[in-house]
Amino acid sequence: MSVTIDITGLPHERITFCPSPLAELGNALHALAEPAHHARLHAWTTATSAALAPDLADRLLEAEFMWRSTRSDFLMPARPRETLAEELDDLDRMDDERFVGTALEISCSTSYYPKGLPSPLVDAWSRRRALDLAAARGPRQAAFVERMLAEPTATRAWIRRLLEDCDQAFFADTWRRVRVQLVADAQQKTELLRRKGLAEALRAASPALSLEEDEHGSRIVVDKLLHGRTQARDSAVTLLPTVFGWPHLFTLYGPGWQPVIQYPAAAHEVGGGESVETVKRRLDALTHPMRMSLCRNLARGAYSTSELADAYGITAPEVSRHLAVLKKAGLVLTRRRGRYVLHQLDIAVVSRLGSDFLESVLR
Repeated sequence: MSVTIDITGLPHERITFCPSPLAELGNALHALAEPAHHARLHAWTTATSAALAPDLADRLLEAEFMWRSTRSDFLMPARPRETLAEELDDLDRMDDERFVGTALEISCSTSYYPKGLPSPLVDAWSRRRALDLAAARGPRQAAFVERMLAEPTATRAWIRRLLEDCDQAFFADTWRRVRVQLVADAQQKTELLRRKGLAEALRAASPALSLEEDEHGSRIVVDKLLHGRTQARDSAVTLLPTVFGWPHLFTLYGPGWQPVIQYPAAAHEVGGGESVETVKRRLDALTHPMRMSLCRNLARGAYSTSELADAYGITAPEVSRHLAVLKKAGLVLTRRRGRYVLHQLDIAVVSRLGSDFLESVLR
């Protein structure tokens, strides 16, 4: 499972690593709405939430569907600017139909519609869908979406004031602090792209990003628990580093949009940065009751196949088959001692499995 961006023929100069204040503000708002996703930010989310003025806190609740469970597309600009004000000015230049469509892209669906959805301002089905999605998130959100559909220009101005008030209340200071790290990260990836190529730059950005090249062309592959496909042959690709977005890895690949990837800036991963397929294989390997029982012994020490067969009253070939599954999943270490081959559970890998799984589903 992955999101694939076709970049066949795209010059590397049109692949850009650059931070975005609007994208980082969206991530900060998500962290405030879902602090459990961001244990590293506990001190920041606690202090910032406690310091919010009641009016601002209420307005954030009203609009939080745009950044809580997913991201409205407008929060991931394809052409980042130096300042939040400049990026908000770019949004002001977007027409109402396009802005409302991007603001209400709040579905938890695992894929975009192939040709995109018409704006809820002009299409009855899209309008009903937007209202249904908002209603599922509560009466505040439903009322807000109804207002946006009835008065899009006024609601857009309300959203801009909300983001500006967040900037004044807490984000401006936060951005000054994290911008240095994000600029340095983007510069490092840009230099890697220039000196060692795109594959190396993607690998440095995230273990979940890779470059595929064959006779059919070139593709950026984003390892995620969903399927998606788009192409950037005639446009560009923007990669946005984020501090507040970890562990999420977002990909904007909707029809008509320049592809954008938002990746966690260089940090110490809690998990092992494993692929989704590796995590799935390890979880599958542990679902069998006999392999679970074998792990009980293998966690305590190194055992030979015959010792395990004797302990559980099964044949040595049966033990070997179970060990082969565990080894293929990377859960068991094997070493030779004289004429014996000893097997032992890789405690470091198993202890990381919970955080690897969490990272995969949040990615």
